[in-house]
Amino acid sequence: MKATITFTLAGLLLALQLAAQDSAAIKAIHAAGLSQHIKMLASDAFEGRKPFTRGEDSSIRYIAAQFRQLGLRPGNGNSYYQEVPMVSIGSKPASNLEIKGAKGAVTLQYLDEFVAGSRRIVPEVSLSGTELVFAGYGIVAPEYNWNDYKGLDVKGKTVIVLINDPGFADSTLFKGRTMTYYGRWTYKFEEASRQGATGVIIIHETAAASYPWKVVRSGWSNSKLYLQTADNNRQRTALEGWITQEAAGKIFQLAGVSPDIMQQARTPGFKAVDLHLRTSVTLHNSIKRSTSHNVLGILPGRSRPQECVVYSAHWDHFGIGETVRGDSIYNGAVDNATGCAGLLELATAFTKLPVAPERSVLFLSVTGEEQGLLGSEYYATHPVFPLDKTVADINLDVLNTFGCTKDVTVIGMGQSELDEYAGRSAARQGRITVPEANPEGGWFFRSDHFNFAKKGVPGLYIGAGTNAIGHEQGWGKEQIAAYNRLRYHSPADEFDPATWVMDGMVEDVRLLFDVGYHLSNEKNFPVWKQGSEFKAYRK
Repeated sequence: MKATITFTLAGLLLALQLAAQDSAAIKAIHAAGLSQHIKMLASDAFEGRKPFTRGEDSSIRYIAAQFRQLGLRPGNGNSYYQEVPMVSIGSKPASNLEIKGAKGAVTLQYLDEFVAGSRRIVPEVSLSGTELVFAGYGIVAPEYNWNDYKGLDVKGKTVIVLINDPGFADSTLFKGRTMTYYGRWTYKFEEASRQGATGVIIIHETAAASYPWKVVRSGWSNSKLYLQTADNNRQRTALEGWITQEAAGKIFQLAGVSPDIMQQARTPGFKAVDLHLRTSVTLHNSIKRSTSHNVLGILPGRSRPQECVVYSAHWDHFGIGETVRGDSIYNGAVDNATGCAGLLELATAFTKLPVAPERSVLFLSVTGEEQGLLGSEYYATHPVFPLDKTVADINLDVLNTFGCTKDVTVIGMGQSELDEYAGRSAARQGRITVPEANPEGGWFFRSDHFNFAKKGVPGLYIGAGTNAIGHEQGWGKEQIAAYNRLRYHSPADEFDPATWVMDGMVEDVRLLFDVGYHLSNEKNFPVWKQGSEFKAYRK
């Protein structure tokens, strides 16, 4: 009993000591600092922060200068930069997408009805009369007894697949409304490549994708970035693309197939359907190999510097693209100048501590998130701290701009013990944690912590709460929905100090400081929960 009391008292004293240091440093996170960084990073002068452009140069120099000014140690030897070899491919169709059958033909208009690109680093890609097959969701998931490619040879063919996974339509399948990785567009492209398909086209649906067609259109209207590979990405399908749901209806009608086939694909045992159509399109690729950069700063730990807690935020956005209402600069103020600003404020807070934490803290601003989480993928395969010594990744992406909330959203709740860390930190603020309102959106797979998760490192990713203080129930959800509908991935995502209410962002960033501070002073490594698809990777 005496040993237990001693241990409890020691734990209480440690908690009090941490709380005192925590409260002293946490005040360094404030609205003025966040606003200053956002105003700079989201300004027109940064030209939308696209990799390989002057916007990249401005962005990474600004972030590195802040790290240097704070006294953080360079994170990659003597440099604040980690080179990320990438290739920019601008794919433009030579004409519209043609689909022909025995009963006629359908021509789909570029951008209005279809988008297409290629990861292959070649000047031209041509599909000439490739057979068209509807392969349901395009999923091979043995643990769910699901295989849309069973008995199907798609070599030399183009497959059409649905977005999301069967659980979106039937809560008894997969994880119900909570999207699995099998539902993500990146998985659809990867699996079609593994199956040997020549092309893969995803049918867009706003609810299932969780974003409207204009997001797809804007994201595919100019060049896209990929990591360089030794085989110039020839293991990938020659064509990757999307079509609108209306365009899919035209294709099924031409094939003499009922549109109900999309509902039928949601039932176990569905068999792929040969549409007896052929598709043709030629893509001209403009290719530019270059090197983008992650930016890294380290606060060394005082007793276990070989272990680290990571804070991450992507600095990149879409640069200059398609003009919308007279504006062609995609400033990315919310997405993700807010996250970069939060990262810099967190670094400031940690450097204000009277005593450095036990473990090192890595502040990592990554490139290429908007093009498929490329910078974090590169870091996760070329880490500066061994992944088995990496405690967790705390990711900042799209922060609250509408004020304080009684709750905070934990995206992917139920995956790891980081849920409990976030819950305790929220409780110290008099708040609660809640799961995301639309888990069918697959948000856990859509930001940079995901690449850590795929390597077994638990990731925490929070979103704005929805129970906004001083407003009626549902108002917070309306603000989030309005952003997604009107400004997300568009030139309208600009910093607006007249309408942004910064105290909610301050509170959320302070919560993340509290989580990371406690992790950096413990000996524990948080673990994945039973049932998480990432648990085996940590082992």
